[in-house]
Amino acid sequence: MSSIPQEAINEDQQLTLTCEDNNLLTDLYELTMAACYAGEGVDQQWASFELFTRKLPENYGYLIAMGLAQALDFLEHFHFSSTQIEALRSLKIFANAPQAFWSLLENAKFTGNVWAVLEGTAIFPNEPLLRVEAPLWQAQIVETFLLNTLNYQTLIATRAARLRDVAGSKAKLLEFGTRRAFSPQASVWAVRAALAAGLDSTSNVLAALKLGREPVGTMAHSLVMAVGALEGGEDEAFAAFERHFPGSTLLIDTYDTVEAARRLAEKINQGEMDVKGVRLDSGDLASLSKQVRSLLPGVSIFASGDIDEYEIARLNAENAEIDGYGMGTKLVSGTPVNGVYKLVEVDDHPVMKKSSGKVTYPGRKQIIRTFKQGQIQADCLILADEERFEVESENGHSISQVELMQLMVKAGERMVSPEPLETIAKRTAASVASLSPEVRRLDDPISFEVNVSEALTELTERVRDQI
Repeated sequence: MSSIPQEAINEDQQLTLTCEDNNLLTDLYELTMAACYAGEGVDQQWASFELFTRKLPENYGYLIAMGLAQALDFLEHFHFSSTQIEALRSLKIFANAPQAFWSLLENAKFTGNVWAVLEGTAIFPNEPLLRVEAPLWQAQIVETFLLNTLNYQTLIATRAARLRDVAGSKAKLLEFGTRRAFSPQASVWAVRAALAAGLDSTSNVLAALKLGREPVGTMAHSLVMAVGALEGGEDEAFAAFERHFPGSTLLIDTYDTVEAARRLAEKINQGEMDVKGVRLDSGDLASLSKQVRSLLPGVSIFASGDIDEYEIARLNAENAEIDGYGMGTKLVSGTPVNGVYKLVEVDDHPVMKKSSGKVTYPGRKQIIRTFKQGQIQADCLILADEERFEVESENGHSISQVELMQLMVKAGERMVSPEPLETIAKRTAASVASLSPEVRRLDDPISFEVNVSEALTELTERVRDQI
């Protein structure tokens, strides 16, 4: 294991991140490449990098773009403090780094352009979520953070969109994933992405307050067991919680779900309690929900416990009597979105990667999406400066085209204001609704084919031949 000089060590066992830390939240090779560019005198050459996925996770027919807001905030505040620069200087690997590199860090500020698709937009393989156009060293060094936020939030947003699509618009969908998220920071990002993709609320208090929402939650089995043991039983635990939090949802499966529901029904009928909701966290949810509904016809029934879109689909097929779901582990984890960030142009020279299985398209690109009566008919990947083609109505049906990549940052200045989560959630719902059932289905969805323009095809062949 390599080490740094003892005098430079400043241990922080909490590893708590601040906004300023994000500038060093990067892979080492981003910094060493930037130093190399500076040493070779090419650091200011104009370069374009695009962030995209080569393929979708298994059994996904689409992705929902998310994380742009945090990416733009990061670029807006991009800089290196004197303390951070001194910490880097202390590392052995930078012993021969050119002075020009340190000058770049001392005066660091993002001065480039950013093009991106709006959050909540459905995207497919090889379609850029984002493009950075900037001096080479700047465009290079921001790679890690951009991939981190867009990959993770896009994963969560896509899972949330699929959950909403399967559950329907009336079901209450709650985010319960904080304790299963990959880190405290990830838990907050997961909440944002889930709400922006259509979920109703979260149990994460910090995230809810930051996002101007009311956190939601019920109780744990430990309260039922603790208060029950100290005050006489499960009914006393229910009564105590309902006394302090009127109208709250009670967890009724600690011991015997049906028996607990029966006793609650008696208390409701006798006017002793006013129960608004109950939660089921284990057992045969379809069967139990039907029995609980027969006993508590006016009470909302929530289900939790490793819930995902497949489980909701199964419960729907079995006509379960469930009004809402709490999603945790399977929402905030799962197959990752493997987005990549690749150089596509430098100093007006289009470039591409030719590695087996990892070929990229050269040049700056735009996505043209064609709609027919509100449904996505086709996507075409074209060169950013390519002449657009006109479309006409077909058999009286309205056909329209939109350019998905929009200018978000120009010469380092942000061109758009942050969008409310409600606006992004509406876009997400519209994006999913515009997809065909074959693309939206959970099992073996049809892969949506993205067309490539003739000009982009010709450029790809030309650059490949040059290589």
